[in-house]
Amino acid sequence: MTTLNRPCAPDGHTCGIDTAMEVIGGKWKVLILWALHEHPCRRFGELRRLVPGVTEKVLASHLREMEADGVVHRVSYDEVPPRVEYTLTEAGERLNEALQPLAAWGRERQTGLRPEEETDGRPASTAR
Repeated sequence: MTTLNRPCAPDGHTCGIDTAMEVIGGKWKVLILWALHEHPCRRFGELRRLVPGVTEKVLASHLREMEADGVVHRVSYDEVPPRVEYTLTEAGERLNEALQPLAAWGRERQTGLRPEEETDGRPASTAR
């Protein structure tokens, strides 16, 4: 996904998070990364089943963008019928590792905050 350059920096990015969000921005990209991490070397149809709700058009578009960003590797085999497989690159694996704390935060959020993190509706660091 390409973002418009901002005048803040020569490359248009204000920080590392801004750069990372350019690569993983969008509703489906993180889920595609997760699917390829959990199920390496998948074909398009398999990915579509692993990411329920994504349309073929959006999946194809995101895979092209992720390939251009260097996080997904696409291999096309010269067979009949044609076969194309997608895997994570080393950069894609590192990106998945970087997203692990975010996934842990999301799991905690699903089950509610841990008691040591909240007292009387305020974070423990500010509660008295």
